[in-house]
Amino acid sequence: MAPSWIFGATIALVCRVAHGAQPGAVQPVAAPMRDLAWGQLNFLHTTDTHGWLSGHLLDADGARPQYSADWGDYISFSQHMKKRADDTGSDLLLIDSGDRVEGNGLYDASTPKGLFYYDAWAEHHVDLICVGNHELYQASTADYEANTTVPKFGDKYVASNVDYVDRATGQRKPLAQRYRKFKTKNKGLEILAFGFLFDFTGNANNTVVQPVAETIKEKWFQDAIREKPDLFVVVGHVGLRMTEFRTIFTALRKQNWHIPIVFFGGHAHVRDALSYDSQAFAMASGRYFETVGFMSIDGIQKQSADDVSAAASLKFSRKYIDTNLLGMYYHTGLNQTTFPTDDGKRVSKQIARARKTLDLDHRYGCAPKDLWASRVQYPNNASIYSWIQDEVFPDVVVNTKRKDKPRLAILNTGGIRFDIFKGPFTRDSTYIVSPFTSGFNYVPDVPYNIASKVLTILNGADKILSTHGAETKFMAIPEVMFPSGHGQSPADAHQVEDERLELRDAKPDLIRGYTTKDDIGTDGDDTVHEAIPFYNIPNCIQSEINFPEKGDPETVDLVYIDFIQPWIIPALKFAGGDYTADDAKVYMDGTLTYKLSEWIVSRALDGANPMSPSIQHGQNISLAQDRRGTARHFQDDSKAVGTALLAQPDNLQPAAPAPSSDESCARWHSRIHSPASQTPRPVPPQPSGSPSPP
Repeated sequence: MAPSWIFGATIALVCRVAHGAQPGAVQPVAAPMRDLAWGQLNFLHTTDTHGWLSGHLLDADGARPQYSADWGDYISFSQHMKKRADDTGSDLLLIDSGDRVEGNGLYDASTPKGLFYYDAWAEHHVDLICVGNHELYQASTADYEANTTVPKFGDKYVASNVDYVDRATGQRKPLAQRYRKFKTKNKGLEILAFGFLFDFTGNANNTVVQPVAETIKEKWFQDAIREKPDLFVVVGHVGLRMTEFRTIFTALRKQNWHIPIVFFGGHAHVRDALSYDSQAFAMASGRYFETVGFMSIDGIQKQSADDVSAAASLKFSRKYIDTNLLGMYYHTGLNQTTFPTDDGKRVSKQIARARKTLDLDHRYGCAPKDLWASRVQYPNNASIYSWIQDEVFPDVVVNTKRKDKPRLAILNTGGIRFDIFKGPFTRDSTYIVSPFTSGFNYVPDVPYNIASKVLTILNGADKILSTHGAETKFMAIPEVMFPSGHGQSPADAHQVEDERLELRDAKPDLIRGYTTKDDIGTDGDDTVHEAIPFYNIPNCIQSEINFPEKGDPETVDLVYIDFIQPWIIPALKFAGGDYTADDAKVYMDGTLTYKLSEWIVSRALDGANPMSPSIQHGQNISLAQDRRGTARHFQDDSKAVGTALLAQPDNLQPAAPAPSSDESCARWHSRIHSPASQTPRPVPPQPSGSPSPP
């Protein structure tokens, strides 16, 4: 179907006045649209929202204006879509496949974490929900999931291979029911649904994740798949290209050759879809509340009907919906006045109040340019990894007692989860860019001829390191962990330029966005975009700090984010060293998140361009701060758990006034660095001792 164009008289008027519900939200943008193909049974799917219920508020200067909606807008959208299903006699189910927490200030900035977030998310009347790995990293998060979230959603929550252990009694029980059987509201279709997590091993000790291959052998599962529903639904925090979904499909299909199966996945942070056979379809719906997945199925027949006929006539459709208000208006046939529902408006206000309470829009400084995680090749002066490698690490990776020692500082690229946009760098930014609490460890005085080989091993010796139980892909960003061969695939300069040339006559000008190619085709995105370049990046990057001007040092301190220690020690052994985990020590206080924020605040106060060198590399930056810390275990998508102390970004205390919410970055820099404003800066108190838990 040819794309429709959002440029009629009514929509053009909406374009000029529509704004996201959150204060400061970017203005939504018009774009050519593809229609949704409704069927008997339809689904809206979210996954890997990671706290982004406010929408994308920091995407300034037109970098990503298509993600203007917030969670309240999505609630309005889902309610209108439910009503449409009721009006037409079809059915619509709302699905979520996990990783709702960690990755945005709305979740991470409160004490306890999620203080405001959980209530806002729970206003979504989901029909099927499962757990993600991020719900299980922390014992306290798992406690909340078991004791509050699961009871809140009741029989909608399905946990087929995850158990919870009560820390008070030691009792082990399923986190939620193993499967759910129900009938749809309008068509009366009988659904049998499972909820799986991939074979995750980094969970807290009050949870148990059973491998999928073992789960499908259990009696309850074998009994369940021998029932004869009209449709199997598998909701999973599993990448579509991972083996776990294939294992489940094989078990279901072996017992039921003709019954349709649909899978809803996540974890890989990509838009993707595939078909296992003509009766089995799977989709994944992106990340960070950029995407709402839409799937429809037509031709489902009750099991009392002829099975062969049902198998022959089934039709699937999928669309990846941008969380763009104008797109939501388009798909519902509504406008700025008629679209918001009472529930949606209430949730938007709830989120706005929470953001104000948490002071998430407080500006620490301003970024003079965009820094990208995967839109540019690495190394590149527009790469966030090059910026960290060349500018940040040489300044902040400093142990005052060993500052004269040459050192190699290694960061896994998966530790950085989002871009930095030109404009304000806020309290929210600190959690968005790096939400994790990993600290810095080191192995002292490693011979340089050994230490210099470690980076190459981390980036290219997966088969070697996997024999130690540590697959190197888990150090990278999720988007490159499980490549599909399609989807948001890596680009090169010629490919991107060719796509631009093909679009040169498009009217109107297209905005950049996802241009997904999945196993089904190239028409999956609901909005027609100019392609975003996507480049593969290495697992790790490395800074050389305090090296001699000529020649190589004899020994170096090998400094690294503590999360990657399970890979560092085997890499050292393979490089010819004789090291164990006992040789690793804490290098300095503070987390990566805190150090990034500290660096930007310090540069802003010094009047420097925050993204270019001005402070002598190796200078120990110290800002006024409360020395509180939060003891916390954390591990991201891997098999090992590290311990770190979190120095909260909210403890940063700029000595100069931050820019007001309506003041441009350029005007702010001009004001605070004008001669009239050059008053002596207070000397920050020097921290003493180690941070301790409150």
